[in-house]
Formats: sequence, C-alpha cells, structure tokens
Amino acid sequence: MSKVWPLCGLLVGQFAAFGLCQKSNAQVAALHGRVVDRSGVPVAGARVIVALGATETVGSSGPHGEFSIAAPAGSGELVVRASGSSETAGTAMAAAPVHVARPDLGTELELVLAPTAVAQQVTVTATRSGVEVGESGRTVAALTAEELNDYPALTLDERLQQKAGFQLFRRSAGWIQNPTSQGISLRGLGSTAASRTLVLEENAPLNDGFGGWIHWDELPPEATEAVTIASGGGSDLYGSSALGGVIDLVPGRPEVPLAALSLSEAGQDTTSASGRGDLTQKRGQGGWGELAAGQIFRTDGYILTAPAVRGPVDIPANVHYENGRVEIDRDLGMGAKQSRTFLVGNVLNEARGNGTPQQTNGTRLWRYLAGEDWNAGDRVSGRVRLFGSDEAFRQTFSSQNAARTVDTLTRALRDETQDLGASGDVSIHLHHAALIAGADVRDIRATDAETPIAAGKPSGLQDATARQRFIGGFGEALGEWHGWSGAASLRVDGAQNLDASTLNVTSGGAVTRTAVPNRSEAILSPRLGLSRRLGSQLTVHASGYRAFRTPTINELYRTGQVGQQTTLANARLVSERATGAEAGVNWTPRAGVLRLDGTYFWTEINRPVSAITLSATGTAITLIRENLGQIQSQGLELQGHLGEDRAVSLDFGYQYAHAVVTAFSAQPSLVGTWIPEVPRQMATAQLRAQNRRLGLLTLAARESGRAYDGSANTYELHSFFVLDAYGERSFAPNWVAFVAVQNLLDRQIDVARTPLLTLGTPFTAQGGVRFRWGGTTVNENRR
Repeated sequence: MSKVWPLCGLLVGQFAAFGLCQKSNAQVAALHGRVVDRSGVPVAGARVIVALGATETVGSSGPHGEFSIAAPAGSGELVVRASGSSETAGTAMAAAPVHVARPDLGTELELVLAPTAVAQQVTVTATRSGVEVGESGRTVAALTAEELNDYPALTLDERLQQKAGFQLFRRSAGWIQNPTSQGISLRGLGSTAASRTLVLEENAPLNDGFGGWIHWDELPPEATEAVTIASGGGSDLYGSSALGGVIDLVPGRPEVPLAALSLSEAGQDTTSASGRGDLTQKRGQGGWGELAAGQIFRTDGYILTAPAVRGPVDIPANVHYENGRVEIDRDLGMGAKQSRTFLVGNVLNEARGNGTPQQTNGTRLWRYLAGEDWNAGDRVSGRVRLFGSDEAFRQTFSSQNAARTVDTLTRALRDETQDLGASGDVSIHLHHAALIAGADVRDIRATDAETPIAAGKPSGLQDATARQRFIGGFGEALGEWHGWSGAASLRVDGAQNLDASTLNVTSGGAVTRTAVPNRSEAILSPRLGLSRRLGSQLTVHASGYRAFRTPTINELYRTGQVGQQTTLANARLVSERATGAEAGVNWTPRAGVLRLDGTYFWTEINRPVSAITLSATGTAITLIRENLGQIQSQGLELQGHLGEDRAVSLDFGYQYAHAVVTAFSAQPSLVGTWIPEVPRQMATAQLRAQNRRLGLLTLAARESGRAYDGSANTYELHSFFVLDAYGERSFAPNWVAFVAVQNLLDRQIDVARTPLLTLGTPFTAQGGVRFRWGGTTVNENRR
C-alpha cells in the first residue's frame, strides 16, 4: 500500500487547489468575437452563451457572425459556448467551449461551429437514420471523445465501463483476456463467448463472424470520435445479435487537416503508441479527404491464476498487437442535394499468451467498408453500405496436473472466416413525421480445423465447415405532435445455416464424414415506443419489443476451452427469442446543471444459449451448450449528470438486475438460479474537475455485487470495489501530459472459477503524452 498513499495525497492536493485558483474581479466587461463554420464562413443567428458558474448571459451573432456580450459580474473563469445550424446542409452545429480568464476579456474570440456528431449518432443508433423527429422511446447513452480519453483505461472496452450495466462475459479487460470471452452483456442478460449486444461502426457489424465476440483492439483510439449505447432489444432495426442492445462506435472523418499522437508507458511493461493524420482538399462544391491512423500495443501482462492456487506453469497472460486504418472520402454537392462517398480499410494483427506456456492464440483480421450518404432535396435521404472481412484465428489448448507443475498441449486449431454483406435505407422526411425503409444481407463462411494432441503427437483431425446467411428488411415510422412523439418499427429476418459438415480422422486413420442438414428460421421483430414531454423539465417514455440472436458457427460446431473448462458444441441449437418492455423518466430540473434518467426494464429470453455443466472435478469442468428453457432479467437503471460544462462535474449510474432462470425442463433444479456472471447490483461514478491552469482530474469508481460462474451457481465470484484516477495538464498549446492509475487501492477482482480462481487487473500506473494539431487544440477540446 505504500505506493498508493503518495498518489492519494497528490490527488487530494490537486482537488484542493481547484478551489484556491480563482481570481476576483468585479468589473463588468464585454466579450467580442465572431462565429464561423469550419470553412471560415460567418454564421449569422448563432446562439452564444457566456457562463460563470450557474450564471449565464445569452446573445446571438449578427449578419456577419459578429457578437458582443456582457460578461457576468463576479470572480472566476468564464466559459463561452455557441450553437447554430448550417444554412446549406441544415444540420445542427456547435462550437467547443472556450475558457476565458478575466485578464483576457479584451481578446477577440473566434468560435468555430462543427456538426454535433454525437447528437446525430445517438439518433442514428436509435432510429437507424439521421432523421430527428422527437424521442423514440429508447434508452440511449453517449460518451464523447473527451469522456473516453479522460477515463483511466488502456482499451476501449474498459472505457465503456463508465456505463453501469456494461460488462464483458468475464470481469476482465480486453487487453489481458482471451478474445473468446469478450461477449457483451447489457441489462443483466449475460453472455457466453458470443455477445448478446451488436457492435456497429458506420452501420457495419463488428461482432466476430465466427464466434460473435468483439475484437476491442482492432480500431486505433484516435479513430473513434464517440460511442453510443442503446440498451434494450434492437433487432427491429438491426436483426440478429441486437437482442440486448446496440453499441455504435462513431468513427472520425477527414473533415479538416489534423495530426494526433499518443505515447505512453504503464505497469506490466506495457507500451502503447498511436496516432492519426488527416488531409483535406475542400473546394467548390465538395472535395477529397484522407485519414490514416494506427496503434502499436504490447504488454507482458500479469499472472491470472490466484496466488493461493498457482503453480510453476502459471506465467503472465499478455498481448502484442498492431492495428491500422485508412479512409478516403469524397464530398459532392451543396445545399439540400449533397452526398458523401467513402472507402475504409482496417487491419488487426494480434498475438496473445493465455497464462501457461502452451496456451496461445492469434488473430489476423482484415476489414473493409464502402459507403455513400446522400440527400435528394430536403425530404429524401439515404445510405448504402458494402462491408466485408477476412479473418484467420489460431489457438492452442492445454491441461495441467493438480499441482500445476506440468502443462500438456491437448489441442490446436485454426479458423478461417470470410464475412460479406450490404445494407441500405431510404428516409422520407415530413414536417411532423418520417418514414424509413431498408434491407441488409450478410453471408458468413467459416472453416474450423482442429488437431487433438496426445503425448505430444497429433492424434487425428477434427474439421468443420459451415455457412450462415442473414437477409432482413425493415420499416419504421417516426412522429411527433404537441409534446407526444414515438416510433413504430417492424423487421423480417431469414436466418439460414447452410453447407455444414464435419470430418473426423482418428489416430488409426479411420475417416468419418457427417453432413449436417440445412436449417432456416423466419423471425419477426416488432417494436413500439412512445414518449411524452411534460413541460420543459420532464419527459416520460415507454416501449415494448421482440428481439432475437442466432447461434454462431462457433456455438454450433466447435468445442472450446478456457483454462480447465471445456465447452462442447451443439449443432441442434436454435435462435434465442426475447420479449421486453421498459418505462422511464428523464428529468432536467436545470439545463446544463442536473439531469436524471431512470428506467425500469423487463426482458424474458426463451431458449437462451447457455453452457450447462455435465461434470466437474477439482481440476476440470465439462459443459455443453444448450437452449436453456427461459431466463428473465428485470430491474432498474439510473443515470445522473451533475454540473455539465462546469469546472467540476459528476456522472453516476446504478443498475439492479434480478436475472434468473425461470424455466428449464431438462434440469428443473436450475430454476431460480442466477444467470452466470451477472451481479444483482452494479454502480459507477466519475468525478471530473478541470481548470485552465491546473489541468483536468478524473476519479472513477466502480462497484459490482457478487456473481456466480457456472449454471449451477456453485462457484461464487465475490463483490468488488475499484477506484481509478486520471490526470492531465497541458504544457504547450498542442501538448498534454497525462497520468492514469487503475485499481488504485489494489483490490482483488474475482474474474472466473474454471474451477481455479483467476483475477482481474491489479494496481497499474500509466503515464504519457498526447499531441494534437488542427481542428481544435487540446485546451479547446475541454468541455
């Protein structure tokens, strides 16, 4: 603990300094400047706000973008914000907040408006279009680039832990855990290796085509501008895998010249270097834009097995990876008729050690995407996407003796997966309504080649090939009238398992070929949402839906292993079906100061795919995937935001989920047991303080109640509390230095019992620098 207290003292001292660093100046003076768009064109009629604490003065820009506003009297730093709309594109725009000290009141300000990408993407996630027609009855949370960067974490999945209720299948991070355990659970629905939540970027799915898990390290950090999380079923718009919700990664686009770089070192001999560069050639009615980004990350990791049970074979789990992204954009047209065409390529090369000498895995993933967004006047718009990927995945498995002195190789596999798809939608915009229709198709082909190993030698061959095809179409209607708004949508999907076969070759040379019959399902996914605004501060909403998830090729045809836990495949699995409802309230008693959101949710999943224990010993557990009858999760989620756009702000969240098995005829004893890996209660909080001179400080806390590993609830995972911290300070106009600490109190986090106990991230300190040139500077990026 000696390493903790100096850090605690530093953090407390910095918080105290925020209260002593304000200047007193009672004079009333004016702020002068102008509002322009990113091309330098003045914006008339923009709303300009000058804030001092809770006191605000509001004005607007003149015909040439100019403004002059009296600054509120009192001591302290002023924050200037501006918002408006583009006359040519008709889009909402906002400027990054500018902080002004009293001695700088005479400085001429220039506020640069840019499209409010996060607000637009929240709408895209919730309605699958850029149409904004009131609330749709869905629960959607957004994390901006600043909230992602200012959070103490090494990878994107850790940054999403700011939202209470978000968790991976295992309680560990993507930079240390086997990718086959990185499915997402929202609202207590749980997951297996496969995710019950769909992850998108530019409307293209990022869930692994073979196993449904997420490769959290495939995107360079600087390439993600924001993230939105839509909780609750999303199959009415997005089809399979959106049973529990949709997470949309908002990508950066090459709109202005930009250069960004991040370099850091952390504990466990961890090194990260990432960067991004944008070029633009904007002229006349459009232009070209280019983006290149990449990251190199390596860590020696830590030993996952708990000290009390580890042995000589236990070594640190680690990962080394590189990723890269290239994008070319072309903008055409002006005014109501315009289009954007783009082409994106992304690559990931990853190698992992999974905790013993014989257990390793690696991934090479190539992903490509082409698309077009277009407007044909003020009333009609649409999007087209073509996407695909090519993946090679390898993994080795081993077994250990009871003393963990010997690590014996038992199996090696190599999977090849090709994924190809397309989607498109068209929107018709009316005055108080909108109609949206679209369709998509996705085709996945995979081969799994596995070699059992006995006494150090191959003992045969197990080979499986399979194909999945998804075809779906949807329609959606949005409307608002006198405080009422809502959305109704319906989607029809066809899911097919095709051309599946297995090949088994024994050590003696006997060959067995088995063809698996083709199967298909037709699935309807409706949703109805309604919202009512009651005055300027209160909104109530409710919705009901049906959703589904089709088992992955991995679940159907491949046997998997994590540690000493082996899970058998089951080719008879059918789609999970969910019925859900939610009702909530959004209360904003004071805009920009306090916002509270509360939602009651209820979801019932029929035929959920779960792993059922067949046998368990002191050194090994064998399970099989089955459709588990019925599970149900109901509870409450709360989110609060205090002091938005203020020097000190607080975000907090809480989820209670009563998630249990409600029916299973094959093993009635499981009825009433908890869904594996799902705690009853989760809570998060982030306290942020920022000052122009001292920099920014974030304290982040997470608490999770106890959970169980395994369907029989035999192995308990204890509750935990984790405190993290992040601080940064600029030392030049375009540079910041930062320090981050994870698990500041060095608490034990139970991750899994397979049956041996494995642990989560220990105390880990990180330090580094960031550079950003172009667009907005580091200081201007602050809220």
